[in-house]
Amino acid sequence: MNNYIHPLQQHYQNQSPKQVKKPPTQFKDILSQVDTVKISKHAEMRLKERKIDINKDTWEEIGYKMNEAKLKGVTDALIVLDDAALVVSTKNNTVVTALNNNEATNKIFTNINGTILI
Repeated sequence: MNNYIHPLQQHYQNQSPKQVKKPPTQFKDILSQVDTVKISKHAEMRLKERKIDINKDTWEEIGYKMNEAKLKGVTDALIVLDDAALVVSTKNNTVVTALNNNEATNKIFTNINGTILI
């Protein structure tokens, strides 16, 4: 018999039943917990410099897709929009940088492990 208690199990064992939060079981419940998308200072500068305008509905869709990608194990992704490309970190829901399509077609993107097409 293995008496080893995993640290996560130990964490839950030390809490009263009221303190333990059960994770949502439905995929739609997980997606409803989407955090707002943050924009790094660098990305904010790039969006302004390159005159990239993204409307509120598209930002919401970006947030949902980032969360969906995170659930699939993606940590850093390239998001391709009609007129721009964004490099994002799904770990902390942050846009790292932004490029317009002319720049994006001439670039090689590294350190990403997923792509999201919107």
